[in-house]
Amino acid sequence: MGTTWSVRLAAARNTDLHALHAGIQAQLDRVVAQMSTWDPASDISVYNRADAGTWQRIPDEFHRVLACALQIAEASDGAFDPTMGSLVRLWGFGADAAIDHMPSMDERELVRRNIGWRRIQLRAGELLQPGGVRLDLSAIAKGFGADRVAEHLREVGIGDALVEVGGELHGVGRKPDGSPWRVLVEAGPEEDDHSLEPCVLDLDGLAVATSGDRWHHYTRRDEHGEEHRYTHTLDPRSGAPVEHAAVAVSVIARDAMHADAWATALTVLGETAGMALAEREGLAVRYLGRDGDGQLRERMTDAFRVHLAQ
Repeated sequence: MGTTWSVRLAAARNTDLHALHAGIQAQLDRVVAQMSTWDPASDISVYNRADAGTWQRIPDEFHRVLACALQIAEASDGAFDPTMGSLVRLWGFGADAAIDHMPSMDERELVRRNIGWRRIQLRAGELLQPGGVRLDLSAIAKGFGADRVAEHLREVGIGDALVEVGGELHGVGRKPDGSPWRVLVEAGPEEDDHSLEPCVLDLDGLAVATSGDRWHHYTRRDEHGEEHRYTHTLDPRSGAPVEHAAVAVSVIARDAMHADAWATALTVLGETAGMALAEREGLAVRYLGRDGDGQLRERMTDAFRVHLAQ
């Protein structure tokens, strides 16, 4: 998935840590083999190359993640869309970035014809390729990876751990002293000015994911030679990167899969619409943005506030 992982855990002194490490890596390798567009032999890559009108067999985990993605696509009215692989490619992100210039309106409109979460049809163990659809689960698969590692640890008798995959965090159980796993919510170097109190969370059976313009972006020149900064978060409705993206959007959920996907959806929606949706859905959300004078400001739902460390 082009990132790193780490696990902090409490285990008996005689635990074989090499075997534990190998088991964790095997879970993540399984996610990659199913859902990584960087692997040409993965299930998602095979699906993306499939002929129109064919039903492709997919593993249970793939089905589970895609079903969650479609649920959030519907709830966010398309702000989250797992069919954006062609758009990701067009804008120079992902495993097979196509161009190194700003796409024209014609290029964007051509690609958008193959985008649309409503085109996806799932049935037991199979997924229809309607033609031209390129799935991209980058905004949800890392979260699922963290969840799968946490599940695996419980299966092998490790009930207390803090799992991190690419910045997405899932805490299970507690530290040896009985205190909850505490994490500092990622935001960006701007917070180093101490204008805001550190945002520290207690994660006991909870996960948190953060999206924003700090982590992935690039600068390109347009046809007039002017430089533009583009965030990696794309808006499927416009076919372009999100403009004026929040510094960070953090979401707490029972699993990292949902937190990961919702963080992306709410970044696309923006603070006003995103906070309104978060309140309606009962989501635990924190927006970190900038005022007109460039000063940082934060807004959070009550559901997020209750998880702040005391």
